[in-house]
Amino acid sequence: MSRTYTHLFFDLDHTLWDFDKNSEATLRELFDVYDLPSRGIASFDALFASYNIHNDKLWARYRNGFIKREELRWKRMWLMLLDFKLADTTLAHELSTAYLEILPTQTRLIPYAKELLDHCEGRYQMHLITNGFETTQRLKLQYSGIAHYFQQLITSEKSYSMKPHREIFDFALQAAGARKEDSIMIGDAVDIDIAGALNAGWHCAYYNPLGTPHNYQPTYEVSGLDGLIGIF
Repeated sequence: MSRTYTHLFFDLDHTLWDFDKNSEATLRELFDVYDLPSRGIASFDALFASYNIHNDKLWARYRNGFIKREELRWKRMWLMLLDFKLADTTLAHELSTAYLEILPTQTRLIPYAKELLDHCEGRYQMHLITNGFETTQRLKLQYSGIAHYFQQLITSEKSYSMKPHREIFDFALQAAGARKEDSIMIGDAVDIDIAGALNAGWHCAYYNPLGTPHNYQPTYEVSGLDGLIGIF
């Protein structure tokens, strides 16, 4: 298909920046630094699985407006520790602070992310729409070396909205000086990136590496970011 877009809007976490691997590396460091085996947590894999479960649940609550940012940040650690019968609020806060300091300095990208951005650079105006926090997301871009590709970073903090709500997509168009007819959203979360884009009347490309079944009709669907190089 011939190129019809002038603005590409990317999700960041799980789409370009490898959140899972970067989070795992951060928690491994904390596992060692805080000597969690001496506190009765022998298995890192079990710890990481517990963290992911609580993080996903709390992010869903945060997106729906049930909890605030600070509660999300420390409570995921507290609930994780409770899974190992370690009721230590002080440790939970310490882990939360250290995690947020280390995580954005990690540099792993999704396979073909750099190649895709290199391919699109100069052809399109590129931007980010992310539910992540402003300072944290900017640091991720800086440390991973991809900040220079993007003209606008649209965060939930800046827009006072959050994917999948339409308002953040409208805000993004205004910030970028773009029209939705000339724009496409690229993301990995079908109920957040894709549902949000479709609700806002945008074209969208669903990066679906696991082949997750869904009932949406994205404009494009690929299993790898290299598939988008062929599209754009």
